[in-house]
Amino acid sequence: MERPRPVTKAAKGVAVTVVLALVLIPFLVIVSTSLASNREVVDNGGWVLWPTDPTLRAYRTILSGGIVTKALGVSVGLTLAGTVFSLACTTFLAYALARPGVFGGKPVLLLILFTFLFPPGMIPAFLLVKGMGMMDTYAALIAPVLINVFNLVVLRGFFQGIPEELYEAARLDGANDWQILWRVVLPLSKAALAVVSLFYAVSYWNAWFHASIYMESGHWPLSQVLRTYVIGGSQIADTGLSEAGLVSAPQTTQMAVLVIATVPILLVYPFLQKYFTKGVLTGAIKS
Repeated sequence: MERPRPVTKAAKGVAVTVVLALVLIPFLVIVSTSLASNREVVDNGGWVLWPTDPTLRAYRTILSGGIVTKALGVSVGLTLAGTVFSLACTTFLAYALARPGVFGGKPVLLLILFTFLFPPGMIPAFLLVKGMGMMDTYAALIAPVLINVFNLVVLRGFFQGIPEELYEAARLDGANDWQILWRVVLPLSKAALAVVSLFYAVSYWNAWFHASIYMESGHWPLSQVLRTYVIGGSQIADTGLSEAGLVSAPQTTQMAVLVIATVPILLVYPFLQKYFTKGVLTGAIKS
């Protein structure tokens, strides 16, 4: 390959700089606005690029035991429980579908892929959840989305990529299917499992649609609170979150909620980034 010309290098640098600016500047504005004082936000028309007198007043307010504090706890619990259950069920099903000769494996796989191409509508899903008595329960936020077809296909492809000789060697040593899965397959699948875990965690953390349908406002996760009071434009004063002076500049509280909803995923991603390329590409080689 030829060495890139200086013009090409400069063009790439400009492109990367523009993309970084488009990503970082809005995030900087959000964080700065959440840290700015009420007067500074009002004087700058609602947005602050760099606060002159940073304060954590908005964060202390929303984390003082109000609806955001409860919603944060709900989101953390929902994300942890949902990720564990979804990862376990997806792993078991993917392992079963990846092994040759499993009774009914092909028809089950075709049915699963059919749901991926033709997902159920909102009304049938609502009637099913209501008929099973899961309305206003956290099970309604986990059970309908317990297994994601894309994640299942990724894990199945990864398991199929494991050399068959390892399975045969484990069989010769007297291992059963559970022992093969636990001692052979899972240790070799850390990359794919990490990717799928993050996919599930992000999905549960950001899930608001099902909460808006199945849950009462007192049991909302943080994403639904964020949507209602930031994107929906509802008044912060109506939630009991505000204290004296916050109503005049609600952007500080709104941006603080947005930061709290965004930062946890940003903190987790760097630790799993190294598994992304290996996990997704390896799982997609064979289907």
